[in-house]
Amino acid sequence: MRILLVEDEAELATAVAQRLRVESFGVDVAGTLAEARFHADLHPYDAIVLDRRLPDGQGLELCGQWRAAGVETPILLLTAMDRTDDVVDGFAHGADDYLTKPFATEELVARVHALLRRRPARRHDTIEAGDLLIEPARRRVRRDGVIVPLTTKEFALLAFLADRAGEVVDRFEILEHCWDHAYEPESNVVDVHVAALRRKLGAASIETVRGAGYRLADGA
Repeated sequence: MRILLVEDEAELATAVAQRLRVESFGVDVAGTLAEARFHADLHPYDAIVLDRRLPDGQGLELCGQWRAAGVETPILLLTAMDRTDDVVDGFAHGADDYLTKPFATEELVARVHALLRRRPARRHDTIEAGDLLIEPARRRVRRDGVIVPLTTKEFALLAFLADRAGEVVDRFEILEHCWDHAYEPESNVVDVHVAALRRKLGAASIETVRGAGYRLADGA
């Protein structure tokens, strides 16, 4: 599952993104309204975490614009403003939940999970690829109906590839989403985890596109 995090405070954005990735979410980070619009136009997201105030404008207004355009993605609004009328204003602009700074990252993650439980079912909640059935919300994968135990990182990698089904994903993107900068530039950690997934899921489950990256095979 994929989250768009819109937050201009670099330290906070890093902490939140890292915590979400530990939970096996794919995370894209934007620091401005312009970047948020760019990402939202490119990818469908399962949830959006949106700061109320950003360098180039109000996240609150962007929330309202998305709702007016028919965007139904759950939105969690972040703010340092905790007056009742501020909270009411946030909901009036279409936010699904409201979290006041400072907050514990564990609470934010819990709220994201709650939003995802409440949303209408979406087609890609279950992803089929050949004999694989991937359930991102449950962090579970089955092969020919049998649950395959995966480590946290293995599932994070598989879920990220599944979220980008049909696309070639390069090593840098995988490292950014699944390892959150905690890697050496020349590390082969992605190759090692891909090899582990192939052992568990079948050699043809993940395709190598030479010089480009990896792709989840349709006929795994």
